[in-house]
Amino acid sequence: MNPDHLKNAIPLFIRVHLKESGASGAVIGLSGGIDSTVAAYLTTHAIGHENVLGILLPVQDLTPGQDTKDAIDIADRLGVEYRVIEISDILRSFSGTIPDYDPGAAVSNGNLIARIRMCVLYYYANLLNRIVIGTGNRTEILIGYSTKYGDSGADIEPLGDLYKTEVFELARHLGVPERIIEKPPSARLWAGQTDEGELGMQYKEIDRILRMLVDEGLSAEEIAARGVSDGSVSRITDLIRTSEHKRHAPPRAGGKTET
Repeated sequence: MNPDHLKNAIPLFIRVHLKESGASGAVIGLSGGIDSTVAAYLTTHAIGHENVLGILLPVQDLTPGQDTKDAIDIADRLGVEYRVIEISDILRSFSGTIPDYDPGAAVSNGNLIARIRMCVLYYYANLLNRIVIGTGNRTEILIGYSTKYGDSGADIEPLGDLYKTEVFELARHLGVPERIIEKPPSARLWAGQTDEGELGMQYKEIDRILRMLVDEGLSAEEIAARGVSDGSVSRITDLIRTSEHKRHAPPRAGGKTET
């Protein structure tokens, strides 16, 4: 990875797609985490702080106060306008309306939170004639670690070709505050969640396996010969296989159907 090259190439990518879309600016969800921070730095560099709107979407009793403080600090550092929209009332509206809502269904409810956030981001994007900047990285995209039509719902993914470990490296090159770089990555979709805890592997290990599987095209046997456990390789290959639907448009039935 060449951070100096990326610091210019990714903003160029953003500018080109913004121009092609006919939009007047960008909307980005700010979580106080590494991915949204790096995406915000690059977007601001690309199109100017006056054309970027940051949206903070905390959930009461779930989002740590420090995350909100960190996100506001990043917005202030970059000089971007921002909104803080607490979405617990929206979540309660869903839970009170869905007859079979289960407060203990952590994954389903976490995905609902991610989709609520997507709706708010696109509301502002539509309202202001802007595009939504995604914050997903290559690691998350390859293993499907995202919510379909939630945090994966975006117009462009500036970090989409960077592995998670490369996002950390680029963050240091951009001067992102160390407390954000050192923070354990988490989507904050349920209490106590961390990315690596949920995945059962560290990003460093995940990225190493992905590079061998995807970039080098090695077989599971060849990867195992490099000292990687069969279980770890199987875990990653299973995640890639079962999340294939997240990387493509919904399949359509072939041919014309008769009525």
